[in-house]
Amino acid sequence: MDSSAVIDLCRNALLSALIIASPMLLAGMAVGLIVGLIQALTQVQDQTVSFVPKLIAMAVVLVVCLPWLIGRMVEFTETVFLSAGVP
Repeated sequence: MDSSAVIDLCRNALLSALIIASPMLLAGMAVGLIVGLIQALTQVQDQTVSFVPKLIAMAVVLVVCLPWLIGRMVEFTETVFLSAGVP
């Protein structure tokens, strides 16, 4: 395996990790923004109030997207094995 193949493999690994993590991160960011706006409007400044909705939203997104996420991980693993020459 030459250096360009290793670089492509690392690039694909980072891109796959970003794609796999993005649904949960986007859900946490959206819920955090909404809860932050509600806290600013009501002047309730408690850190635990924002943690629980983010956790619930990320868990729901994980359950909903799990088949797609597993498919992406299997696809990446097959690509790695094929590029390494494993039959």
